[in-house]
Amino acid sequence: MAMSWQDFVAEFRTMYYNREVLAVQQDEFANLKQGTMTVMQAVKKFEQLARLCPELVPSETEKVRRMMKMFRTDIAKQVSAGSSPPTLVSDCVSRAIRAEYWINQDKEARAQIFKAKKEEKIIVKQTQPLQSAETNQKGQTNNPAQGSKQSWRNKRKGNFSGQGQQRNYPQKKNNRGNEGNNSDYPVRILHTKAGMPVVSFMQSKPD
Repeated sequence: MAMSWQDFVAEFRTMYYNREVLAVQQDEFANLKQGTMTVMQAVKKFEQLARLCPELVPSETEKVRRMMKMFRTDIAKQVSAGSSPPTLVSDCVSRAIRAEYWINQDKEARAQIFKAKKEEKIIVKQTQPLQSAETNQKGQTNNPAQGSKQSWRNKRKGNFSGQGQQRNYPQKKNNRGNEGNNSDYPVRILHTKAGMPVVSFMQSKPD
């Protein structure tokens, strides 16, 4: 008497598998998720468990339904998009592989953009101190007389007030040959002109 494949599997499992092992495999198949696996890795694991637990996927439609639940959400959305969702396992797997490819391409492009922006920020941070130093150096080079100009103003102010400097002016001698400060011709400072004092020699000694 010929035996069908389902009967053979059932008899084989009865002979070589105990109920505890079968229950573990059924739970694993029912809770199978793609996670970090690729589509092909997840499909391979799915097919292995489906052969061990055929009662959980009795039809092609049920197999597709369980496979869609196994895929990651981003992949499952693209596989089921459109007006005609997959009804065959082969079509479901093909769509999942294409969806995974474009999702990975998008992630890679985003990673490249993020890396470029990060490197740009690093370069900007490194060049800012150099630009500040160059700006300060240019400012000092373009205004070399700023400090000396202020010093000149201070000196000029001191000259007008007659402070900070000692002036030695030639003293006029009188007929007796004496110096002006000891003679009858004292020196009188009348006013200042352009920072220099204007002096006048008195003709007679004041009373």
